[in-house]
Amino acid sequence: MSRDEFVAAATAALFGAFCLGWFASWVSRKFIRASGTGTPEEHRLAEELREAVEERDSAVSRLETREAELTSQLGQTQAELEAAMDGLQQARSENEELRRRNGG
Repeated sequence: MSRDEFVAAATAALFGAFCLGWFASWVSRKFIRASGTGTPEEHRLAEELREAVEERDSAVSRLETREAELTSQLGQTQAELEAAMDGLQQARSENEELRRRNGG
């Protein structure tokens, strides 16, 4: 075996060992995460994430409730405005009619 062949074979063997080690590490991490074991730091982060999601859901719920209240108030205000505009229109019509009767 020549020197170049030896270097190529050693390179291939080392690369194969690296790939095998990486794959074994990846598989072991998958099993560790799947089994639910983890560091205390991971558990704390997961709990904080759950709490943040609950807070977000609560905030969204409050926002939707407030939006419904404001939409209802807007509808009521628009109805009152329409009633006031109708009353004003009637008053103007009556005023105009009275002016015509009284000569101007």
